[in-house]
Amino acid sequence: MEFLQQILNGLSIGSIYALIALGYTMVYGVLRLINFAHGDVYMIGAMTGFYTATAIMKYQLPLPVFLTTLLAALVVCGLLGALIERVAYRPLRNHPKITLLITAIGVSLFLEYGGQALFGPDPKNFPQIVPDRDMIPASSLSLTLIDTTIFALTLVLLGILFWIVHHTSLGRAMRAVSENPRNAALMGVNVNRIISLTFVMGSVLAGAAGVMVGISRPKIEPLMGILPGIKAFAAAVLGGIGNLPGAVVGGLIIGLLETFISAVNIGGKSLSSYRDAVAFAILILILLVKPTGLFGKSTIEKV
Repeated sequence: MEFLQQILNGLSIGSIYALIALGYTMVYGVLRLINFAHGDVYMIGAMTGFYTATAIMKYQLPLPVFLTTLLAALVVCGLLGALIERVAYRPLRNHPKITLLITAIGVSLFLEYGGQALFGPDPKNFPQIVPDRDMIPASSLSLTLIDTTIFALTLVLLGILFWIVHHTSLGRAMRAVSENPRNAALMGVNVNRIISLTFVMGSVLAGAAGVMVGISRPKIEPLMGILPGIKAFAAAVLGGIGNLPGAVVGGLIIGLLETFISAVNIGGKSLSSYRDAVAFAILILILLVKPTGLFGKSTIEKV
């Protein structure tokens, strides 16, 4: 039973990593850019959810708290993703990749310390917008309504994303731009629009992850996106950067490994303090053994 409990806990945190990792892998797929500001967009989603939920509960607005909070985070993060792409990345798209990479780091730092100036550096307690109710009261296995909400929301968002990518004209255009932007433009695809929409979709997923972290781990602060962002990047690399199913699998694997390491005791000493090292160890190992990741494919580039 303990083993099954750890699996549930790992899948819960892994689902959040998977949503953030999808943003990394989508942007890389169409632009060949690692958007290091993506983890901070996740932070903005959590902060947006915090202020939205607080306002609804304080002023007793006649709105469904969870759905309104989630929708606000999705809209704000989607608009932020479009703004970042338009202002920071699009003017430099034809410059060397190192220029874009440095810009991504600059945008990340701007969001982190701009967030501290705007929201304050002190941690905030996310309002309880989902009851912490046990779904299996007669069992020693703990499955709360919060866990169930995270699983359900993750599955819904993943289903919508995969349907868009594989069964819509937008998805076909995204795949065309990913394969060859120049040829896609010759076929009438608006490359700028597709890249912007890709940023929007990835940022929306990060915003949803921010709200899910808020309801499951209520303490949030402006620098909360740094470590999860790096872990999600490691998850994207683990699954094969640019591969959507790979990003999901990578996120779940890292979440499970983190949880199991936290539960391990050696000589009466817990290994929970080493859980954050898992993502970095996996990233180094994958780059050494299989740089393309679990589902990635080797490509030849002319230099």
